[in-house]
Amino acid sequence: MKLIILLFAMLFGFGASVKKSADDIKVLSSRIEMNHYKNYPNLLPEVEIVTAQQ
Repeated sequence: MKLIILLFAMLFGFGASVKKSADDIKVLSSRIEMNHYKNYPNLLPEVEIVTAQQ
């Protein structure tokens, strides 16, 4: 019985570490992507507001 509990504890620990690693990789990939965009100018479109004079 103790062996089964130990195996479940090890499996739970392994699953938690895999999930943490996946979350870390996701955060790092988003940081890397944002660093790529630092080299580019503002990519938002320019909007020019023009009023009609009467």
